[in-house]
Amino acid sequence: MDNGTYNQIVSFIWSIADDCLRDVYVRGKYRDVILPMTVIRRLDAVLEETKEQVLQMKKMLDEAGVLNQTEALCSAAGQAFYNTSPFILKDLKSRAKSQQLKADFIAYLDGFSPNVQEILEKFKFRNQIDTMIEADILGAVIEKFVSPTINLSPNPVLDDKGEVKLPGLDNHTMGLIFEELIRKFNEENNEEAGEHFTPRDVVELMADVIFMPIKDKIKDGTYLCYDGACGTGGMLTIAEERLSELAKEHNKQISIHLYGQEINPETYAIAKADMLLKGDGKEADNIYYGSTLSNDANAAMEFDFMLSNPPYGKSWKTDAERLGGKNNITDPRFVVNFKGDPEFKMIPRVSDGQMLFLANNVAKMKHGTELGSRIAEVHNGSSLFTGDAGQGESNLRRYIIENDYLEAIIALPDNMFYNTGIATYIWVVTNRKEERRKGKVQLIDATNLKSPLRKNLGNKNCELTKEIRQQIMDIYLRFEENEYSKIFNNEEFGYWKITVERPLRLKVEINNEKLESFKQAAEEAKDITAYSLVKDLYIETKKEVYYNYNEFEELLKDIAKRKGEKLPVKRIKLIRKFFTTRDEKAERVVNKVLKKEKEDALNGKFKLGNDIVEFEVDKELTDTEQVPLTYDGGIKKFFENEVLPYAPDAWIDNSKTQIGYEISFTKYFYKPVQLRSIDEIVADLKALEAETEGLLQEIIGG
Repeated sequence: MDNGTYNQIVSFIWSIADDCLRDVYVRGKYRDVILPMTVIRRLDAVLEETKEQVLQMKKMLDEAGVLNQTEALCSAAGQAFYNTSPFILKDLKSRAKSQQLKADFIAYLDGFSPNVQEILEKFKFRNQIDTMIEADILGAVIEKFVSPTINLSPNPVLDDKGEVKLPGLDNHTMGLIFEELIRKFNEENNEEAGEHFTPRDVVELMADVIFMPIKDKIKDGTYLCYDGACGTGGMLTIAEERLSELAKEHNKQISIHLYGQEINPETYAIAKADMLLKGDGKEADNIYYGSTLSNDANAAMEFDFMLSNPPYGKSWKTDAERLGGKNNITDPRFVVNFKGDPEFKMIPRVSDGQMLFLANNVAKMKHGTELGSRIAEVHNGSSLFTGDAGQGESNLRRYIIENDYLEAIIALPDNMFYNTGIATYIWVVTNRKEERRKGKVQLIDATNLKSPLRKNLGNKNCELTKEIRQQIMDIYLRFEENEYSKIFNNEEFGYWKITVERPLRLKVEINNEKLESFKQAAEEAKDITAYSLVKDLYIETKKEVYYNYNEFEELLKDIAKRKGEKLPVKRIKLIRKFFTTRDEKAERVVNKVLKKEKEDALNGKFKLGNDIVEFEVDKELTDTEQVPLTYDGGIKKFFENEVLPYAPDAWIDNSKTQIGYEISFTKYFYKPVQLRSIDEIVADLKALEAETEGLLQEIIGG
């Protein structure tokens, strides 16, 4: 089919909305009728030739009492779907009465096979019938779709001389027409388009990133492509096209099977319908409805190629609850055995579940094949850096990078998507890096590689032309450093998060005024003994200030022992809270004396006289530091160089040390603004001064 005929069909179907729906539906709702009717008309046209055979088979099966009829009816229809109603769509345009049209149209819809019924259900198309009947437009819509001026049948329409009047519409072209209608409707309704529809230029770049590096390694055989957030299925379709082209170029015979899952009912219906319209009946069965996160329909599957554009900043609280609650999730996609931790959690905050889709894809990689798996996934900037060391987001980055799966990240221009202008990035992940890439990650800054659109499409104001995509691919494939490309060892993105502790230093102050106030506090706490112990100590020692809290506590214990009293923890806390203040001049407070005679400064254990002691931590002075994994000498050297010179009494609590990973494009691609020279500034000031003097002279002279 030539482009002229293709464009004519798209324009004709698009015009049906304006001709028939304008006064009944708001513009954003045209798709609720046009998309399902396009599906229905195409399926109807495909089934026309075998209608009689299907009706005969249906009659025979009913008479024989056969209950499971689907396979036999599909066989009679010669398709992966069928319709057992006595009507074809052309029969219904002649109905004079609207109620008869409604009854017959519903009977016609009821005759479709279960897979088509599911599509109609997810489209909620039956909800539109009453609206169209009440507005008396159903007949007009049907008449438009069966118009002799267009041909949605796979067979050509001949004229009186037997020559082709209208060419047949093959499955592939029908699929393209349907995709074009989806694109046009998405552009008309930009606010929600970006949630389910990724611009074709971005998808084509993702497909190139997935396939071009391994194009010479494609062999005869079967390949599986997957999208766990498939929306309308556009990524799968383009991936299939690209892989097929490369296989053909290299004379390889391949079979491609597409798998996807989608939680939005309408976009799920579109994806499944698109597969049926292309003649991929069995492929349509591989598109599943439901949440990939909490109801994974492909839990036992592994895939060769995976592409996704998961939702950003979208809460997955409902999924978390279905999985048992965020803190009780055990799904092996998100909780793995890693680096000696059998429950290494890669679970992000519930306010944003985008990284779970990446974890889902990583869990579905093939490890036993030569090509392994390749993943391209779009994320916003938060996936690069959110989550502290030890938290879910950081853990996932760590898992991917330390397993040497992260091949590259490409920063896209702003305003590339319909519903957001924020920064977006393509993550390229594989478990089969080529030798030169092993242990390394390539960052590509393509933020300035863009072509402006003549007309904005929602937030989208630029595109990646074929030439720009080729430029990005050249940068990616050359794997060299330049202004757009930086290459780093994996360790560059990792750090130790260490917890630096300081000892608590307490000064004790006792005087008559404080004692009087403490008496009231002790009475309120129902522990007047605490008051009497401190008072007796004060009377006996006449000491008002202690810079050594340990000394004070020992004296207090001695007084209590002599009086036959005890100093339980609750009583000590009451006394300490009232009489002590933090003071840098005071001695360190000993938490306990250790029997193990081994000095370990990094754990807060020090020699104090002949004892090994553990000092009490001053929580107000507790601090954390990020130590790069690449720091020469590691944590020990960093501590010696960066901490001890400023806090000689500090130590590291090794039990709290965590490893984290984050990636900062700003850090690696930041270009400082060139400041103007003094001469330039002075020249501008003189020019302004001269201009001002001239104005003043004009005013005075006037």
